[in-house]
Amino acid sequence: MKTLIPSELPIPKLHHYLLGAVVPRPIAFASTISKEGVNNLSPFSFFNVFSANPPILIFSPSRSGRTGETKNTHDYILEVPEVVINVVNYEMVHQMSLASSPFPKGVDEFVKSGFTPIDSHLVRPKRVKESPVQLECEVLEVKELGQGGGAGNLVICLVKCIHIKEEFLNDEGMIDQTRIDLVARMGGNWYCRANGEALFEVQKPLTTIGIGIDALPDHIKNSENLTGNQLGKLGSLEHFPSDEEKIAIKNAYANESDHDTLASDLIDQGEVFTALCLLL
Repeated sequence: MKTLIPSELPIPKLHHYLLGAVVPRPIAFASTISKEGVNNLSPFSFFNVFSANPPILIFSPSRSGRTGETKNTHDYILEVPEVVINVVNYEMVHQMSLASSPFPKGVDEFVKSGFTPIDSHLVRPKRVKESPVQLECEVLEVKELGQGGGAGNLVICLVKCIHIKEEFLNDEGMIDQTRIDLVARMGGNWYCRANGEALFEVQKPLTTIGIGIDALPDHIKNSENLTGNQLGKLGSLEHFPSDEEKIAIKNAYANESDHDTLASDLIDQGEVFTALCLLL
């Protein structure tokens, strides 16, 4: 295990480690406007949602690691404290990357990257027509974290209006993760795509309480046939099987001799309770 102390590392190397480890990161494709009415459009992967009540997004246009200068997005927000966060999907990723070029202040990245600016409902910055979700925001605060290169500037945004393309909604009117095809930033030049086999579901234990891995017998916890994920699934079961259930499963698989391997396969197939009956 390599152990590093941030204060002992050059900022570029620290930046590389952080961006390679904290991934994937969602992308805030932020559109802002200057007091003179000049559009600005730039992506930032130091970004997330932090509250639903009130609806709060935070992103950070950090200072340049080379020059220490603030980004145009940061400067424009201080002039006009409003921003539109445009969500990025795969169809627009290369145009978005082009918009991240270090164009001089005053250059309209909508024009350079070929995106279509459309009027917002409640704020002055334009929305990106091609984006599947556009969030109009009021900027509540800009918290500057430092003056040197790489220092962040936390832009705390209150969402005032949300626009969602209906083609990405499911029958319940919610965003369909299998359709929206979002992308995220990895380290270096790498991105990832939330689509196809990259997507998988894990049921959130919002109202259920699992038995816990600690409650499993030692021969199960220490089994070389079971992975951490498989143990997690077993520990998420809400109760142990009864003696009658264990006997019924044992009889159903009476012709199987390798119960450990069979149980592992059953867990992967979603038959977690059956697997625990066999293992017990």
